[in-house]
Amino acid sequence: MSHGHNDPFDLDAMIKLRRDLHAHPELGFEEERTSQIVAAELEAAGIEVHRGMGKTGVVGTLRVGDGSRSIALRADMDALAMPELGDVPYKSGTANTMHACGHDGHTVMLLAAARHLARTRAFFGTVHFIFQPAEEGRGGAKAMLDDGFLDRFPIDTVYGLHNMPGLATDEMAVVVGPQLASSDSWEVTFHGVGTHGAKPHLGRDAMTAAAHFLTAIHTIVARIVDPLQPAVVSACAITGGDFRALNVIPDDVRIGGTARAYTPQVRDQLEAEIGTLAQGIATTFGIRASYEFKRRIPPVVNAAGPTSVALKAAEAATGRPVVTDFPPSTAGDDFAEFGNRVPGCYVWLGNGPAVVGALHHNSRYDFNDAAIETGARFWTAVVEEELR
Repeated sequence: MSHGHNDPFDLDAMIKLRRDLHAHPELGFEEERTSQIVAAELEAAGIEVHRGMGKTGVVGTLRVGDGSRSIALRADMDALAMPELGDVPYKSGTANTMHACGHDGHTVMLLAAARHLARTRAFFGTVHFIFQPAEEGRGGAKAMLDDGFLDRFPIDTVYGLHNMPGLATDEMAVVVGPQLASSDSWEVTFHGVGTHGAKPHLGRDAMTAAAHFLTAIHTIVARIVDPLQPAVVSACAITGGDFRALNVIPDDVRIGGTARAYTPQVRDQLEAEIGTLAQGIATTFGIRASYEFKRRIPPVVNAAGPTSVALKAAEAATGRPVVTDFPPSTAGDDFAEFGNRVPGCYVWLGNGPAVVGALHHNSRYDFNDAAIETGARFWTAVVEEELR
């Protein structure tokens, strides 16, 4: 695959680099090799580099002129803890670790754009290239912010991008409003009084309370949340009792799960209602319940200003109509931590057909290299559009 002289992004080298990153995946906050490569590439392009922000995070800063406006573009670098079962020649060489979400591609397309912008400098102001660790649930964005990202790099707007199977590699979706759900986890333990399975009247049965609770939580979305507001409550883990002692009713039964919403109001409702049901059912059965709701990632909601910039940039990058009615996803992305603090926009870039080996978090997933050019063109266009 040769791109000849008409190749502002040095695509052959970038594809080679993407495959190298794919073969050497690293988990959140362990991206030592990846961030080393990113820092070296940025330095070679003459971009100011800041390392160790959010442990393994890298920020590249490029200033042109004395324009007062400042923006940030974010790519994530981490892989997932799962084995790679596909058979690409650049398959993961690290046990139980693979780039099953395309962060190898995200890293490379932002690098390609940064190198290009460092050469062309067709903008006026400051752009910060954020190479973020630990997007996959380990809290990389928050770690960068806790390390003082916004104090060191004040920004007016922030942009994020993720590949999306089901759209063509020269196709993008840019939508105002909610994009990704909040992702929170919850845990309830019913504390009963254990007893002989043949003599339930001598104890207080936490198992039966747990069963009622499991059916009751599904009334939250059906009956408490406004039917026009998306929400999900799922129980995903349960422990209690022992299969070697099937004549013993246990003292405690523990249940945990996930809750997802697109607005702070619905998020608050889910937190309150899961607790209300747990306590109410415990009271019904004369036992106690303990409850914990862990807020993990806020929702990603696109602000109007940056979204209109992203829309123009996506049109410029693809030369075709941009999808503007793409449905929100119930997945989460901690890009929300940046977008919660400054106006942001998070866009989708096609990764080709949504077949099994192309679905996120699938053990045969592989990022589509044909999308690198579109992504690099988009990032370049965002900078040139925002910082005219």
